[in-house]
Amino acid sequence: MPANNHSDFYLATFILTGFPGTEESNFWLATPFCLMYVAALLGNSLLLFIILTERSLHEPMYLFLSMLAAADLLLSTTTVPKMLDLFWFGAGEISFAACLTQMFFVHVSFIAESAILLAMAFDRYVAICNPLRYTTLLTKPVIGKIGLAVLTRSFCLIFPAIFLVKRLKFCRTNLLPHTYCQHKAISRLACSDITLNELHGIVTALLAFGLDVALIAVSYMLILRAVFLLPSKDARLKALRTCGSHVSVIVMFYVPSFFTAFAHQLGHIIPGSILNLLGNLHLLIPPMLNPIIYGVTTQEILRRVIKLFYLCCSRNVLLN
Repeated sequence: MPANNHSDFYLATFILTGFPGTEESNFWLATPFCLMYVAALLGNSLLLFIILTERSLHEPMYLFLSMLAAADLLLSTTTVPKMLDLFWFGAGEISFAACLTQMFFVHVSFIAESAILLAMAFDRYVAICNPLRYTTLLTKPVIGKIGLAVLTRSFCLIFPAIFLVKRLKFCRTNLLPHTYCQHKAISRLACSDITLNELHGIVTALLAFGLDVALIAVSYMLILRAVFLLPSKDARLKALRTCGSHVSVIVMFYVPSFFTAFAHQLGHIIPGSILNLLGNLHLLIPPMLNPIIYGVTTQEILRRVIKLFYLCCSRNVLLN
């Protein structure tokens, strides 16, 4: 629904354009995205199933991990089906209301995942620095309150963005150069003043990602100090090993985020298709790899995955 540059129009739909300049390759680009999405669905669903059905895993670390898996499922499911619809069938049209809904859940998922990683860092801090108080500090009611706080903060930070976008007037185009709806991308299509939208984005980034990264860094500095004060090398290695998977997930989540944000500042140098590709990989790679990292590095989960597959294979053999 493009319109004249000098007149406002009621925006009923957006048209997602995917990766500009790569239209001929869209079908083949979608295939690896689909495979990563299927891997993310299977991995995170399996992780949730194992943690929720095994009572011995109803401990703080695994409960936080189940929250992370749920956030990964929400993030990838909110975006990838529409992306595949666009690439395989050329169905880029998305209603204004659906676009706002997708924008809301994408940003809520990102902020929630960041907060969950902070909660997991706190869990590791208590386990290593105050092991005798671990079970008294991180009780199930406390973990429930932390989960509620994660959802409340994510909702409160992103909910105003809906009204900030709805107040905008669009008079240029409804072609959205992306595969999913982002607050910044939608705002840049408007011909209204978007100062409030940009200010909201900066405040949200500082209160969510900036604060979380700072607190995670403090947690791990305290953890490292406590680890190097341990008397034996074996004890130090064991303590560091318990943090290995979490550190890997933190790096995999935040490094692409900061790299993508930096790349957007160089938008005049880096092609738009590359920026979009980075944004889409950030949606898929962490949800796909998180369950693999925790499944391989956490012995309790790995044993139960092997046991589950063994039971399934035995059942199939008996049925045949």
